[in-house]
Amino acid sequence: MYISSRNNDIIKHIRKIKTNSRTRRKEGLFFAEGRRLISETPPELLSQVIVAEDFKPKDTWADKRLERLLKDFDGIVTVSDQVFSEISETSHSQGIAALVRCPVYKPSDLLGDVPLLLVLENIQDPGNLGTMIRTSLGAGATGIVMTEGCVDIFSPKVVRATMGAIYRMPFIVVPDIGSLSDKLPQGIRLFAASLNGKSSYDSFDYRQGCGFLIGNEGRGLSEKAVEAADQEMLIPMEGGLESLNAAMAAGILLYEAHRQRQ
Repeated sequence: MYISSRNNDIIKHIRKIKTNSRTRRKEGLFFAEGRRLISETPPELLSQVIVAEDFKPKDTWADKRLERLLKDFDGIVTVSDQVFSEISETSHSQGIAALVRCPVYKPSDLLGDVPLLLVLENIQDPGNLGTMIRTSLGAGATGIVMTEGCVDIFSPKVVRATMGAIYRMPFIVVPDIGSLSDKLPQGIRLFAASLNGKSSYDSFDYRQGCGFLIGNEGRGLSEKAVEAADQEMLIPMEGGLESLNAAMAAGILLYEAHRQRQ
């Protein structure tokens, strides 16, 4: 199929999935773009692929994997370069995008052999959330818990920032931190990163099941979230700084747990 009109129903549908979180939730689809991100998509999640008419595979590992992925896939739509620029999220498009089925997880999928969770309350910056998902995967976290107040994990900016980690990091969404006790088994200690903590983050043992609570970029953790934690701790800072970027704080904590577990 070839599409040259931006008013085509398929193009309108793609734009709606890309821009509307309610539509994404209703249809269970999200928009992904770029050679590497598409090449890492599990075949069972791939719903539709959109390529620009001038798209040409390159001799790279991502494109070789992309070629294998699309070899027997019959949901490919070719569009004019102008139409593709209409749906693209980037200024320098790679000429390939897709509609992908949203993965769905159960709380038990987040536990692994020894749970290591990142628990996020009301994170608003898409880049932060995407970076935290990617960092969690790199540090060996077993899952991510997000409150409903967090930015939509399937928004294009979050998906792009994960660099493919969104396909390999299990997650669930909960109403609030207080409801975690209904979702997770007993024995997982929750540590709240807080400016009011009395002990440094590196003075605790994270070798058993645990989770790190990270709050909103501007307000930090709510009082209820801190109360739900087993322990408050802080990340010491020099130079008169009062706080760190949320994604940076998450990375420091997760990699301390990773260090201890190694």
